[in-house]
Amino acid sequence: MNSPSGERPAQLRVVVVGHVDHGKSTLIGRLLHDTGNLNEHRLQEIRAAGERRSVPFEWSFVLDALQGERDQAVTIDTTRIWLRLPQRDLVLIDAPGHTEFLRNMVTGASEADAALLVVDADAGVSEQTRRHALLLDLIGVRSAVVAINKMDLVDYSEARFGQIRDELAGMLQRIGIAAQTFVPVAARDGDNVVRASVNMPWYAGSSVLDAITALESSLRAPGSLRIAVQGVLRRNLERIIVGRVAAGAIAVGDEVLISPSRVRARVRSIESWPPDGRTEAHYGDAVGFTLDGAAFVDRGDVISSPLGAPAPATEVRARLVWLGRAPLTSGDRLGLRIGTRLAYVEVKTLERVIDIDSLAARDTESVHANDVAEVVLKSRDVLAIDTAGGHAGLARFVLIDGLDIVGGGTVLAALDAPNAATNDLVPVGHLFDRDQRAWRNGHRGAVIWLTGLPAAGKSTLAMLAEQKLFERGFQTYVLDGDNIRAGLGSDLGFAHADRSENIRRVGEVAALFADAGTIAIAAFISPYRADRDRARRAAGTAFHEVYVKADASVCEARDPKGHYRQARAGTLKDFTGITGDYEPPPHPDLVIDTSVISPPDAAAQLLEYIERVVRLEPGATRSANA
Repeated sequence: MNSPSGERPAQLRVVVVGHVDHGKSTLIGRLLHDTGNLNEHRLQEIRAAGERRSVPFEWSFVLDALQGERDQAVTIDTTRIWLRLPQRDLVLIDAPGHTEFLRNMVTGASEADAALLVVDADAGVSEQTRRHALLLDLIGVRSAVVAINKMDLVDYSEARFGQIRDELAGMLQRIGIAAQTFVPVAARDGDNVVRASVNMPWYAGSSVLDAITALESSLRAPGSLRIAVQGVLRRNLERIIVGRVAAGAIAVGDEVLISPSRVRARVRSIESWPPDGRTEAHYGDAVGFTLDGAAFVDRGDVISSPLGAPAPATEVRARLVWLGRAPLTSGDRLGLRIGTRLAYVEVKTLERVIDIDSLAARDTESVHANDVAEVVLKSRDVLAIDTAGGHAGLARFVLIDGLDIVGGGTVLAALDAPNAATNDLVPVGHLFDRDQRAWRNGHRGAVIWLTGLPAAGKSTLAMLAEQKLFERGFQTYVLDGDNIRAGLGSDLGFAHADRSENIRRVGEVAALFADAGTIAIAAFISPYRADRDRARRAAGTAFHEVYVKADASVCEARDPKGHYRQARAGTLKDFTGITGDYEPPPHPDLVIDTSVISPPDAAAQLLEYIERVVRLEPGATRSANA
């Protein structure tokens, strides 16, 4: 099977789902063997291992690599199998079917393009069958083949096949999954797996192999570009953005939008290793590229076309399956992994739970393990949001509590768009640019962001550095809690949301200072990485994160304002370092450990760094356009 252009079709990732013991792994084992993708020597090893253990041979042993699985004949982890076929390349994802292993099923299916749903002809449609079909909808898989397996147990009955097919067709249609083909199968003996069955002459349709190789991805949105940024590599002074093209194509010269910052840039180059002269990349390609200008891009951002871009939002409506041991309730705070972005969200509203049997919705005050629910999630940071009805691949998410995955699903809608109004504004540009300001001042503007625990020495360093910079003729100003809280943040308290808003305001003001050519030194605890990242996006490449490092014991021993003492006494709530969390920078531009060096030496270290990053290159002209 080739595409109209004659090119080999793109690789297809197919998740194989169904109730435990309905024969998923057996079906995959037969597929591997009957397509020549199973090494005969490996097959003999598996047979011999079963004989040594006095366990009858099963085709599922081809996949069940874990000892516990062989003993219990049940798949407890996802397995990925690559099939190289004349028609196209397939990746089959064998997902666990038992209720206890739904977590692995959700995470295993999260990367699938399409599905193969396996149902036991003798047992019929089970609760778990309905649950797995609903989970496919949850993760945005809309295209499926249904294999009605173990037809040998019902004497290859055409009537039984038709009964289950009709029941499944109605259920899948209500959920919104398009069942492309229903295939009667006896996987153990290979009937209709790859070759037509002599036992079911009444069936003249496709084999399982032909049906799944003819599937198309339900995630491949045509046209509008999507790349979730995996990371940014540095090569000399270049920043190479890397990710996978989830939709559309990207080419040199294209204008793109970076979300959620909504900054536009143009593609300068497509990078490859070794260089091959490529100037474009398409759906499914892993790609590296550079942008012109000084746009800041970080892991978790989404690159798109300016038209049809993801919506910026801090609230989303989502459908999810809950996997946590404790019930989900309003007010719960969790990590949200969406695309390549990790954000922190609060459950604002539990809207409804979906009944697995009837697929009807009901109101609820809590969501229990394995329940499917619709909820509203509120993020403390702006997210770039796609929906299941648009770019389903980037609408998928998982919820995290500590190190545990406790849920997964898809975004149904973005409920607010805090930056959308700015797209309708027409900016009035300054009549001179940053280069001209830098030429006049003799240095570039910058945001020097000092973060660390209370009493780590941030304000002391900021004031010492400001003094020295001023003496040397630099335009500089310190922003800290005292001068911000007295005016710009005078309406804010110290609750979590207020502290985040305070840092947002400081970040925007500091970015304006830098744009004006001033070196803004911001000295704030800023305990949350997401808040600092938002400040970085505001200032772009002018932002420099400095971690003023000191252990909590050292800071508490200093305690210049008595805050640690008050926190210990319980009179100061949510104090960072005692009862409040602090998230250290994972990759700061500079680390200054004030527990081992003196304030003058620490200030000298900071000063040397600032002068280096704001220094003009030799021979810099008044303006790039002058």
